[in-house]
Amino acid sequence: MAMPGGGSLGNYVIVRLFTDDGVEGLGEATVLKEWGGDHGRYFGESPETTVRLITSTLGPALEGCNPFDIEVAHQRMDTAVKGWPYAKTALDEALHDIKGKVLGVPVHQLLGGLVRREVPIAHSLGWLDYDVAIEEATAAVAEGIRTIKIKVGRDADYDVRIVKEVRDAVGPDRDIVVDANQGWPTPKYALGILERMNEHGIRYAEQPVEGVRRMAEVARRSPVPIMADESAWTPQDVLEIVERGAADMISLYTTKPGGLFKAKKVAAVAEAAGLPLNVNGSHETGVGNAGNLHLVASTAAVTEAGVFPVTTLRDSEPTKMAGKMYLDDIVTRPFEYRDGCLIVPDTPGLGVELDMSKVAEYRTPTE
Repeated sequence: MAMPGGGSLGNYVIVRLFTDDGVEGLGEATVLKEWGGDHGRYFGESPETTVRLITSTLGPALEGCNPFDIEVAHQRMDTAVKGWPYAKTALDEALHDIKGKVLGVPVHQLLGGLVRREVPIAHSLGWLDYDVAIEEATAAVAEGIRTIKIKVGRDADYDVRIVKEVRDAVGPDRDIVVDANQGWPTPKYALGILERMNEHGIRYAEQPVEGVRRMAEVARRSPVPIMADESAWTPQDVLEIVERGAADMISLYTTKPGGLFKAKKVAAVAEAAGLPLNVNGSHETGVGNAGNLHLVASTAAVTEAGVFPVTTLRDSEPTKMAGKMYLDDIVTRPFEYRDGCLIVPDTPGLGVELDMSKVAEYRTPTE
């Protein structure tokens, strides 16, 4: 399913899972074929492979399964095929949606209960010219955003200057974080840049280099806290990160572990080790974004703002800049946005409904 304005956003696979009684569960695979874990340890998925896997393997594996038995469902999926966490995430979310609807409770109640109703979001800046980045950051802050995330890893001078320019523009009372997406070639190179950036007030640096060993070299000597993202997919990854001292924080996703159920396991390991988390997204539609919100809402160890879309519909734009990632969504109503936060749904299940006319409009032949 390609979204409008979506050439740069990629594609989405939306799952509708039905029980024998006709209860529908929604889930999303926010597939990214160009992104994965350290040194090819985990890999991306395309819409075509995800759809084929769900229809040929994972869907049949769940036939006859009680949708309330989510751990059993994961056992069945993991027995049927190793890996492929994006596809499994879509089915995991759909199972949680069904269970919440049948029980009459929002999904966060299935994940531990409500820790927070308001979820702070960060506004992400890509590789932009300095004046464009300043304009965008300033506009997002004016709409309530308190954390600006800057994509770096372009070259040393750009990386340092863009942080300085944005800091000068937004002032001292907003958090700035940087994300190199493994883009700095060596620990020594990364440390040199972080030393220069530090004077501009960086809250943390996300995944400066590739590989846990090199992350550990940076984390031991960095003046800035280090967050692991591409290095942290599973509970076992977090154990290795802790053992090697490779990060001070963990970036949690619904997708990397394979769904909400397994994301809570990753969060538990990080919390036991004293590592705070954020939950990050990948430009989800309202279906996947609902999963993100329920995960944050129910996880006390999540203390940092994450990058989520502020739901935009053609006739409803909560913001002009803050968190605006596409022009239209496929859900019937947007999540409420208030003072830099998205408000967690309190209706049963994920709390979203598909606008089937838009699903038909944006649907692609791969489905």
